Amino acid sequence: MQERTRQETMQWKIKPVNARARAAAQARIDSLIKPIGSLGALEDIAARVAAVCGELPARLEMRAVVVMAADNGVLEENVTPVPQQVTAMMVENICQGLSGVAVLCRQAGALLRVVDVGVARPVRHPDLVQACVRRGTRNMARQRALTRAEVEKALQTGAAQARALAAQGVRMLGVGEMGIGNTTTASAVLAALLGVDPAQTTGRGSGVEDDMLAHKLSVIRSALALHRPDRKDVPDVLGAVGGLDIAAMAGAYLGAAEQGMVTVIDGYISGVAALCAARLCPAAADYMLPSHASTEPGARLVHEALGMAPPLMMGMRLGEGSGCALMFPMVDAALACARRMGTFAQGNIDAGNLVDIRAK
Repeated sequence: MQERTRQETMQWKIKPVNARARAAAQARIDSLIKPIGSLGALEDIAARVAAVCGELPARLEMRAVVVMAADNGVLEENVTPVPQQVTAMMVENICQGLSGVAVLCRQAGALLRVVDVGVARPVRHPDLVQACVRRGTRNMARQRALTRAEVEKALQTGAAQARALAAQGVRMLGVGEMGIGNTTTASAVLAALLGVDPAQTTGRGSGVEDDMLAHKLSVIRSALALHRPDRKDVPDVLGAVGGLDIAAMAGAYLGAAEQGMVTVIDGYISGVAALCAARLCPAAADYMLPSHASTEPGARLVHEALGMAPPLMMGMRLGEGSGCALMFPMVDAALACARRMGTFAQGNIDAGNLVDIRAK
């Protein structure tokens, strides 16, 4: 009871989105010279953005991707063939502009912020934000990964990064991660939050073979049985089997929503963090846009729990916030169509002759 009370006292000052603005945007979209519903996901994107912004903006001029980087103690259980030091190496590569998300952010005209919230080996780079809570989590298979204080510090660290970017004028924030072993922690967190067997949430991550996948699943089941986290208490779940990257990403979603920013979910791990944020403050979900459908099996459960359908089906599993950078131009396209297309009246078209294909 004490743990649950602690979650209830965590206050996030997130205003409800503007339902009237969303309805007005949807009415305009339905009046455009096209079969009603024919722009598919673009229509929903534009309406959701209008709800966040209070109007249909011409464009969300400033956008950024924040990458939360951290290591995971569960690597001691050999749940992936990729060594832990790759996390620090990839952080350096992202900062140097060599990674996928760095290239895609440049292509999309987006800022890129990389934050060390728990990388095991310290990385020094002028573009890296130093905000380490601790040098990697503890091994969740043997003890709780994080204390509640560490979880709360990671949440606040993520929120602070979102607020700092908002102060720079960013209006749309993509949320990504870097951390070897974090499909293991994400799968454990999701299984705990949904109360399902980890077999439904656990995939191959970095591409493990069948025997290692079975071992990975066994480790997750054992950790959940050991700690028995309270699914109604997100900090308890994150402390038992989570990661600093997931907690910081959840905080980024919450902090961005407080600032009235549109947030974009990347893949599976980013989605699990989004679900954590939505469980901590349900109003935060209305500020979120999904990007792509990860091939990890738990991704579908995440989107179902959030009530969202990702528009991009690209077979991606890179992480880093790469899907967010690809989603930014889709948001631009959605807003351009909603604002610039002509209406039935302008085109002298009788809308009564058209059908609403959304019902088909």
